Amino acid sequence: MPIASLTTGVIARIMHGEDVPQPVLQILGIKRINTNTDQERFRLLMSDGKYYNSYAMLASQLNEMQHKGLLNENTIVRLDKYMTSMVGKEGSGKRVLIVTEVTVLNSGDEVKTKIGEPVTYENAAKQDTVPKAAPVTASAPVKKEQSYNNNNNNNNTMNSTMNGTLNASLTHPIASLSPYQNKWVIKARVTSKTAIRTWSNARGEGKLFSMDLMDESGEIRATAFKEQCDKFYDLIEVGNVYFFSKCQLKPANKQYSQLKNDYEMTFTGETMVQLCDEDDNGGIPEIKFDLIPISQVSNMENKEAVDTIGICKEVGELQTFTSRTTNKEFKKRELTLVDMSNAAVTLTLWGDEAVNFDGHVQPVILVKGSRINEFNGGKSLSMGGGSILKINPDIPEAHKLRGWFDNGGGDNISTMVSARTGGGSFSTDWVTLKDARIRNLGSGDKPDYFQCKAVVHIVKQENAFYKACPQTDCNKKVVDEGNGQYRCERCNAAFPNFKYRLLINMSIGDWTSNRWVTCFSEVGEQLLKHSAQEVGDALENDPATAEKMFSDINFSSYIFKLRCKNEMYGDMTRNKLTVQSMSPINYREYNKHLIKELKEMTGIGPAN
Repeated sequence: MPIASLTTGVIARIMHGEDVPQPVLQILGIKRINTNTDQERFRLLMSDGKYYNSYAMLASQLNEMQHKGLLNENTIVRLDKYMTSMVGKEGSGKRVLIVTEVTVLNSGDEVKTKIGEPVTYENAAKQDTVPKAAPVTASAPVKKEQSYNNNNNNNNTMNSTMNGTLNASLTHPIASLSPYQNKWVIKARVTSKTAIRTWSNARGEGKLFSMDLMDESGEIRATAFKEQCDKFYDLIEVGNVYFFSKCQLKPANKQYSQLKNDYEMTFTGETMVQLCDEDDNGGIPEIKFDLIPISQVSNMENKEAVDTIGICKEVGELQTFTSRTTNKEFKKRELTLVDMSNAAVTLTLWGDEAVNFDGHVQPVILVKGSRINEFNGGKSLSMGGGSILKINPDIPEAHKLRGWFDNGGGDNISTMVSARTGGGSFSTDWVTLKDARIRNLGSGDKPDYFQCKAVVHIVKQENAFYKACPQTDCNKKVVDEGNGQYRCERCNAAFPNFKYRLLINMSIGDWTSNRWVTCFSEVGEQLLKHSAQEVGDALENDPATAEKMFSDINFSSYIFKLRCKNEMYGDMTRNKLTVQSMSPINYREYNKHLIKELKEMTGIGPAN
């Protein structure tokens, strides 16, 4: 077999940012290196006949080739896939070539010798960049002006090189980033961007926004504060691909980010962001939508993220209201979406998105990352930080939906996902409290739901509320800093006020058993017939009024819709019941249910 020709000079090109497809190199040496892990790694000395690079690593998935003796000294290989990565401290780090896919063209036994007299590419690069001085003679002195212009040219070249680094195709995958790297460039698509949020505390004021970035290897959250927030917010658009460099990496706060990445990025004063040309977007995946039918929303958990698509059948009026806790004005608009599952759901838009929305032409609406809100058994969707809304997207699902609706498909909607079941949903299983235990409800991977008629026995006043973040879309418990400020860890901000949230524990009973159940704010307000603010104020400042609020509901009967799920408390498993909704008893409907059960028990047949 003829000896393959090396791609002469390619190592310097690769290590300076050029993407050269399938270069042919020679292995001059390979040795195992010591690592802090049990994983075996090999270091390569590679040559292109002109330059050599001693900072090359074999990807661990290729170790088997070395074990089989396929990568011996003098072997000629073709690099089918490779990448580079910076290792070491800022200013003194080394760029390492990592070989991820390789093909052997000639074995070391065939070649037998080193090809050419290669030198280190670093020294060659230095020699190439040293300006060649003109000979100095008596008749041609070097003028200061000439020296100044030469320096200017060098500076321009340096600036051009620095600007060009973000255009280089030699980028790092997101999955390879860590705080131990200082010099890197990633090419990523912006999949979502939050609105600007502000904070004010004893240490000062500020603003921030976050975005989620994605490439073919993974995702990462990036956040810009203060000056960087002002600088980059209007420049960055969801869906576009950008080069990012010189951000600080730190361990991700999983409380705020659900992305599968152990790290997150923070913009700094040196951060560089540059829009990627459309012709250079190859390899970066489009934003992925995990679309589900609207009918399935009713089976999903409260606060769960949802991607769905539907026709905007109805558009509500723009609503403006003022928060009772922050005195801040909010604007929202509710849309009704329908789809081919013959279901409808309410979607809430906020702020400018609500103000500017025009749905009179009944467009196709696609949402990503909307959140489920549950109230009185009905479930709706709400846009929030990081959610994406697209109007009439050019995708097959949208075109199919458009054709279905234009041919009368939206006239037969049978399921109203957002409808409240305040009167008791008789499609939900009726189960006694004792039977719920006997049937071991809540022990599966997903919670079980049932309804029962029960009477309120005891309502605990202790720990019946907590002080929560005053932001509309956040109910996180705040920390009293003792200086008139209340800190929310989720929002990373302090506020001069808070809002009360109810967390009521009470004992209810039917004719078979008693159980302790938990009620959250919305149901608690309905139960006590007072707002959370009124209840919190009374519990803290007026015990007599609070006592009356809680005692007034003792021995009252309701139809409770309950969520049942086993939860871990330390080393113990407890079966927890949460009130999803409650309603006064409609005895006419309830009696129909009892008659139906009696007829089924006696074999007479279903009720007429």
